[in-house]
Amino acid sequence: MTEEDKLKRFNICIEQDEKIEPKDWMPEQYRKTMIRQISQHAHSEVIGMQPEGNWVLRAPTLRAKKILLAKIQDEGGHGLYLYSAAETLGIDRGEMIKQLHEGKAKYSSIFNYPALTWADIGAIGWLVDGAAIVNQVSLQRTSYGPYARGMVRICKEESFHQRQGYEIMVTMMNGISEQKKMAQDAMDRWWWPALMMFGPPDGESVHTKQSMQWKIKRESNDVLRQRFIDKTVDQAHFIGLEVPDKDLKFNEATGHWETGTINWKEFHEVINGNGPCNHQRMKHHIKAHNDGKWVRDAALAFAETEKNDQKQLITN
Repeated sequence: MTEEDKLKRFNICIEQDEKIEPKDWMPEQYRKTMIRQISQHAHSEVIGMQPEGNWVLRAPTLRAKKILLAKIQDEGGHGLYLYSAAETLGIDRGEMIKQLHEGKAKYSSIFNYPALTWADIGAIGWLVDGAAIVNQVSLQRTSYGPYARGMVRICKEESFHQRQGYEIMVTMMNGISEQKKMAQDAMDRWWWPALMMFGPPDGESVHTKQSMQWKIKRESNDVLRQRFIDKTVDQAHFIGLEVPDKDLKFNEATGHWETGTINWKEFHEVINGNGPCNHQRMKHHIKAHNDGKWVRDAALAFAETEKNDQKQLITN
């Protein structure tokens, strides 16, 4: 079969909404695009554990500690699923981590903002994970099979994370005035970064057009962002939170909430490594990775010993 025939067969699979599997032929650019997207997603899950991990011992109740710890554990699991999915495309996990540490791979800009108060943990769960759900639900239909199947479980767990965050905000908005102010302050600081999570406007997105053609992405950045806005504004108003946008208005004709202009200069600054916590997040990840080397080495040595023992049993 010629390369042209393979490409034709690949395009037919995409058009008919069939999944591309690891052993299937695929264009090299498709493979690279999938590696970039899945590894970025995996890095985001793992880096995203940092701002929350700092609050486990400071959570206000034992119940809150247990829930937060379970959430952080979920995120570590999501990273594992996603790194494993990326490895089916022929890249080693160690190489993905190396790219992250060298600044060659990105992760979501949202995780470069500090979690200053307990209300921030609520805002992260409600806004950040809420935005993630909107994006990831559509990824359950992405064209690459291992990624799509991994997203099914991830979305179920992310829905728990979103409810956890919203519960925190509801509790604080039903509390004393200081708690209400804390909740509003968190809303004020996390609202705009959450909108930036969906990426730049469709007209400025480098990857959207090709990703949509290959059905890696099923919906554009602006469509997903609008869906999140419509849902979240109503949730905020329901519990008494104000959306920090003086230009926010409801368009009766379209049935959508319209926001003011997003500060895309800030978005690009954070993406390029100049956010409030970029250096802190990466320094922590590198240290944790290096500190855990002995565990990885021990696991590999144990696996090798087990393999040799099995060979010995067969020989005997």
